[in-house]
Amino acid sequence: MVPLSMQMFPENTNRNLADLAEKAFKSAEILSRLREEDLEIGVTPKEEIYREDKVVLYRFLSDKAPTGERIPVLIVYALVNRPYIVDLQEGRSFVANLLKLGLDVYVIDWGYPSRADRWLTLDDYINGYINNCVDAVSDRYGGQPINILGICQGGTFSLCYTSLYPQKVKNLIAMVTPVDFHVPEGLLNVWGGCTRGAQALDVDWMVKALGTIPADLMKWEVLMLKPFQLGIDIYFDFAEIADNEDKMLNFLRMEKWIFDSPDQAGDTYRQFMKDFYQGNKLILGQVEIAGKGVSLGSIRIPVLNIYAEQDHLVPPASSLALGKYIGTKDYTVRSFPVGHVGMYVSSRVQRDLPPTIGDWLKARNGQANPDLQPATLPTS
Repeated sequence: MVPLSMQMFPENTNRNLADLAEKAFKSAEILSRLREEDLEIGVTPKEEIYREDKVVLYRFLSDKAPTGERIPVLIVYALVNRPYIVDLQEGRSFVANLLKLGLDVYVIDWGYPSRADRWLTLDDYINGYINNCVDAVSDRYGGQPINILGICQGGTFSLCYTSLYPQKVKNLIAMVTPVDFHVPEGLLNVWGGCTRGAQALDVDWMVKALGTIPADLMKWEVLMLKPFQLGIDIYFDFAEIADNEDKMLNFLRMEKWIFDSPDQAGDTYRQFMKDFYQGNKLILGQVEIAGKGVSLGSIRIPVLNIYAEQDHLVPPASSLALGKYIGTKDYTVRSFPVGHVGMYVSSRVQRDLPPTIGDWLKARNGQANPDLQPATLPTS
């Protein structure tokens, strides 16, 4: 007679369970010897260039001797996550690959807003912090306009900034940037499973009740877009790599970044949600920052628009809408077959994206834009 255990668990199932147990023991061994420094994120050396309140402007350092004039690029990242995703680890660093191409790379680190920062507005971020960081980089180049690489929400901020300060931006790169906030399936448009999504959210009540919007709330919003895939499946997938130390470290570094999210200044969150997500005012030309109107049609510098074809946070249609409203004649679109986060960490994107950006910038470096008057920036 066949034992009951053999009847309940076919041979292949027993083998799978044995393999899983072996991986579990191996992963426990690996985890037991890991140190905090093994999960270090942000591996490229950098120096502080400018500081204001909790905001710090960094310049990444390169050991590559410049072969010609360096091209300055300021990365403006989103407020929701930490910008070190662009410098995740050795061999998977977007920043390091840009440096290898001879670019001079800077990044704005927004820091961690506290309850004392609840009154910060888009005016503070765009006319204040971003403008001051642009000037700090520009001063190092004799007061010349610089290149801006805006990522996700930082791309939206960069579009607003370029509209308000066209003389200070030479070329603009928008990467996985939301432009049309009313496309189907967009982030927060289906928040909480509500068909009206962000339209139904009482933002004023949230800000009044919470002051500073907790990072945990926003992480929950994102997880609810794909609750099984983002909240469950990835941890089943972890079992498949649990006996591979390199892959485990990659996974843990990503988890560290995902859960290292700053809180949001209440008034900035309020204006961004109401004007952009609820009002879709960016494409309507109705955004006002400190009384000044933002118009995509007024942006006449060269623009490179990069989007992720499988992006569920910023759908391609949201990014591609930029082409309908931008005023420049020099407009380029590039896409990659990855999701939102894949734009930073995919090995294929790491190989192809930096040269795409570097070649595009180098082709325009030194070219005058006939649509603009000569820059009138202060020189250092």
